[in-house]
Amino acid sequence: MVSSPAGLEAEPAEAAALFGDRIDLARTYTQALAEHGEERGLIGPLEVPRLWSRHILNSAVTAPLFPEGGRVGDVGSGAGLPGLVLAIARPDVQWVLIEPMERRTTWLNEQVAALGLDNVVVERARAEEAGRWEGVLDAVTARAVSALRTLIPWTAPLVRDGGELILLKGQSAPNEIDAAAKAIRKYKLSDVRVEMVGEGTISEPTRVVRALVRA
Repeated sequence: MVSSPAGLEAEPAEAAALFGDRIDLARTYTQALAEHGEERGLIGPLEVPRLWSRHILNSAVTAPLFPEGGRVGDVGSGAGLPGLVLAIARPDVQWVLIEPMERRTTWLNEQVAALGLDNVVVERARAEEAGRWEGVLDAVTARAVSALRTLIPWTAPLVRDGGELILLKGQSAPNEIDAAAKAIRKYKLSDVRVEMVGEGTISEPTRVVRALVRA
């Protein structure tokens, strides 16, 4: 049995249920992030003791929201949260991890290779410069990237007509929606709402802002 990195919290019981037969991939990724994440500038020094609960499960619980067989972008993928976690949990979906920083895309490509993920493309670019994905993705997600009023102009143009934004947010999500009213109108978003995902499944449910995109 592989020993866990120092300080990594014990795997929560909910993890196996969320990842099913792909739990070993989730374990491998989580261990790699715990071992190398801080030294490579991917996570802060306080995150390892809560890596499973605050980051891995927080991302994984949103997996059922994404369209079956679709193509989904993760803007500002960083360490792979939520993109790599979701690629493990949803192998039926094609994931495009969009990240501008070279050291982070290097990490993402290393993990894709190490985990044998054939449903992931890593794109080194800012979202507003990722032209080849403009208007072609079925959905776009992001986590801990920016306030909604800034995030919408980065993400909405990448989504096809009738596609969806599925953005992981914090407690301020309702206020962010109010502050983003101008961007919501400009980018023709509809049915903009906050959903709590994972209630009754994980101890800290995930807030998600969802919105339909119309061309």
